[in-house]
Amino acid sequence: MDAYDSYRQSGDHGAIFDAFGEPRDYWVRSTRERPNRVYPSKPIVGFLRGKTKLNGGWGQKADAAAQLHNAGYIIVDGDDTPVTPPERYEHLIGDADRIRLCARNYYIEPAREDGAAEVSIRAGTLGREMGLDNAHPAICSALGGVKFQESARVPAPTHTQPNPSSSTVFTYQLVSAEGRQPMTFEPMTAMPAATNLILYGPPGTGKTYATAWEAVRLCLGDAAAEPVRDDRDALMAEYRRLAGEGRIEFVTFHQSFSYEDFVEGLRPTTGSEQEGDDEGASTSGGFSLKPHAGVFKIISERARLDTGDAPAKRLDRARPIYKIALGQRGSQEDRIREGLDGGLIHLGWGGDIDWSDERFDDFEEIRKAWNDQKDPDASGKDPNIEMLYAFRSGLQIGDYVVISDGRDSYRAFGRVSGEYYFDADADFHPHRRSVEWIWRDDNGAERAPFYARNFRRQSAYRLDPDRIDWDALESVVIDPNAERPVASARPHVLIIDEINRANISKVFGELITLLEIDKRLGCENEVRVRLPYSGTSFGVPANLHIIGTMNTADRSIALLDTALRRRFTFRELMPDVEELRRALAARQRDAANLDGIDLCKLLHTLNERIEYLFDREHQIGHAYFTGCRSRADVENVMRHKVIPLLAEYFYEDWSKVAAVLGDGDGTNGAHFLESKSLPAPAGFVDDELGGDKLRWCVKANFDFSDFAA
Repeated sequence: MDAYDSYRQSGDHGAIFDAFGEPRDYWVRSTRERPNRVYPSKPIVGFLRGKTKLNGGWGQKADAAAQLHNAGYIIVDGDDTPVTPPERYEHLIGDADRIRLCARNYYIEPAREDGAAEVSIRAGTLGREMGLDNAHPAICSALGGVKFQESARVPAPTHTQPNPSSSTVFTYQLVSAEGRQPMTFEPMTAMPAATNLILYGPPGTGKTYATAWEAVRLCLGDAAAEPVRDDRDALMAEYRRLAGEGRIEFVTFHQSFSYEDFVEGLRPTTGSEQEGDDEGASTSGGFSLKPHAGVFKIISERARLDTGDAPAKRLDRARPIYKIALGQRGSQEDRIREGLDGGLIHLGWGGDIDWSDERFDDFEEIRKAWNDQKDPDASGKDPNIEMLYAFRSGLQIGDYVVISDGRDSYRAFGRVSGEYYFDADADFHPHRRSVEWIWRDDNGAERAPFYARNFRRQSAYRLDPDRIDWDALESVVIDPNAERPVASARPHVLIIDEINRANISKVFGELITLLEIDKRLGCENEVRVRLPYSGTSFGVPANLHIIGTMNTADRSIALLDTALRRRFTFRELMPDVEELRRALAARQRDAANLDGIDLCKLLHTLNERIEYLFDREHQIGHAYFTGCRSRADVENVMRHKVIPLLAEYFYEDWSKVAAVLGDGDGTNGAHFLESKSLPAPAGFVDDELGGDKLRWCVKANFDFSDFAA
């Protein structure tokens, strides 16, 4: 552009610029302050490439406008109005990549050259400059994403609210606080190490609540989660929000829990399969057995497929895929080419009837009209009815279509973008719909990797969703590495409550190895296994964190599966008198006095006695008392929770329960329990029965005098 200005003023570089004559169609907007705002595209690219002949449009990747567009420059007309390129050219970069390049070229780099400390970009302004109408969600996503931070070498921005909105302003810091050293962005080459954590301790120590904090912290990061750490309501609200987004899953292990519940197993499915046979399934009595994903597989796949705030380079796996045949290879190549080049699919079945009317959304209306106008004897299996319905009504905007190339290959994959329409002037196949092609290759690709069953001869039908391998499909139509987690994938958390109650070897099976940090997907020693029921390849992503809880009163940590112990970090949560004191202080002025009872002294004394008589793993947790607001609450906890728990601990040996409660023999100075001596039955003496026998019972009114505040 500097050279072109010089050419206009003094004739420099005339040997190249004179060859292009006067500019006509496409111009490029300057990213810097110059005498001119816009410059002709062909002379600019010709000067850069040392060429005197060049196409100026978009049709080929080497054309001037296409090269400048792909380099992140804004193509305009002579009046500086943005020119939108045709969507049919696959060699032009998409909106997300273009937004990032334009923002870097027109905002970040000029500000950096000027030595500015920061630069702000308003989403609506950038969209207007680029000629993108109502694209502020995509613009905000691109400007706030990690990819832009990497390419522009800037840290994460601040932004105004609401977001996304055309009014959202993103502000990027370009220099350090001292104003000297440029700030740099370290690209994320790998995801943060996964967390495998088990919280263990006696009952009532707050393990389950602690998992909520850990899950929120892992999902949001330490800094973002810190404000809600001591606010229970805010923390649980954030926890529920993340769970609602599918980033946190909760499961409780029990003695009957199995691999089939946790990973995947066969479940009965009634009714015939969609494609009319039972290939690949065990059937009996009118139902089929199909692989069903368990909670671990579900959240692992959800974490692996997450793209965070980066533009989604994945297919929507909730959408159906329809197989469409445009014609026979070789003999009807012109029909196939018209569909692929024109961005449309067409169907020959359905006669010359215009099926656009809304009533034909219904299958029975299509059959009725065909019977009335064409064939009164046709059944619902007639291809003119069945395939027309699939093409016209079953296929929805946003659904995917794969263009078959025989039974064993396909040559295009796209997304339906328009409703059915009838083209009365068409030379063939008047029933048509618009499609945005995501991928096409005249040489085709093999069907088998993504769909194990041969394509049927029908012109239009829906593929069986249970047989689609989305990873294999994406590796062809999106990116060869599309199955790997992306660096911007958000953390996900699986919480396993009571992890020690199940048979760990039985539940995890061969996947126990995949939990190791270095064997996660994308890590140094990545390991995948083939699942036994579905036969799919499976790995655990690095952005999936696993938090377990373990009640040491149920089973000692020493008895836990050794393989699990090696792969998890263990954090002990014991009864905390100070935590109880803080909980009480939050509700009343004197934390040591609850209606005359010193709860902290009560808890401490009980646990000292339990540890002496039994062990430290069977103490009473502080959470039993944190909700107490009155003396009646304390009595209820002691009567209905603590005393029954002690009786379980000591196997109904009430003398030890009384010792923990400080009641001695239950006769003198009894506080919680009282006893009565039982006389020996006739014919027996005390010595023969091992001494005195006592009948124990819980007192109607408790005496807390030993624990008075």
